[in-house]
Amino acid sequence: MLRQRTIRQRVSTTGVGLHSGQRVELSLRPAAAGTGIVFRRTDLDPPVDIPVRAVQVTDTRMASTLSAPEDASVRVATVEHLMSALAGLGVDNLFIDVTAPEIPILDGSAASFVFLVQSAGIAEQAAPKRFIRVKRLVEVRDGDKWARLEPHEGFLLDFSIDFGHPAIDATGQHVHIDFAETSFVRDIARARTFGFVQDVEMLRAAGLAQGGSFENAIVMDEYRILNDDGLRYDDEFARHKVLDAIGDLYCVGHPMLAAYRAHKSGHALNNRLLRSLLSQADAWEYTRFSQPREAPAVFARDWRLA
Repeated sequence: MLRQRTIRQRVSTTGVGLHSGQRVELSLRPAAAGTGIVFRRTDLDPPVDIPVRAVQVTDTRMASTLSAPEDASVRVATVEHLMSALAGLGVDNLFIDVTAPEIPILDGSAASFVFLVQSAGIAEQAAPKRFIRVKRLVEVRDGDKWARLEPHEGFLLDFSIDFGHPAIDATGQHVHIDFAETSFVRDIARARTFGFVQDVEMLRAAGLAQGGSFENAIVMDEYRILNDDGLRYDDEFARHKVLDAIGDLYCVGHPMLAAYRAHKSGHALNNRLLRSLLSQADAWEYTRFSQPREAPAVFARDWRLA
């Protein structure tokens, strides 16, 4: 059977929160089959668990934030890059201990989290991996922004952006990623978050972007990219939006058999899309594969080739 996965051993790192600017210690720990992804606020006494579910995403301003089921005031923010790495590496079960209300931004992409998981090693477990299969089209819209899920025996994302900024307009505006043919680690994980100098003062007045820097984001003025090292991909802006979407979608709690297509979508619309899907019982179903060869290529391949 196609099996669930966790990590082999505990692994830790330290960084700062992108929006809080607060120092954060992060540890990943193995979890039993069927646990799912669970964040644990270890800075609280007693510690509070926050399981990853679409309905626990309670704030989508500039990031995806999860709240504890029993106490919505206990939160963990900016989970999308770590969740994207876990989706890309096929990790089903994990405890994530964090000492602050925000995940560290590290280098602004998912690459550091991929390295962390790979350092811990991935272990298969004696339980079948469970998928959500999309059975019919589900779509949400907000003005000219939209996102949809369609039936697909695999996982692909098709995303277009439109920022009307000279530096972004000079790069690729559309990304089509079919993970039957594409490596998450090579082609998506290194795409960094981005922001604009003119927005920094406003964001910081709102308590956001306190930890942002050239070390963890692509920064632009009104005309150009200010980072000395330039871009990692020719279409890094669009690829980062795909990276975010992968993390947002993994908040459904399981890998998806679906095609995700979107234009100008973000964390809020992505979560609305998941909630809309789950609210329509005839639009999806759980499934599993008794043999790896029966599964779509993206899920059947060795995780080391992700």
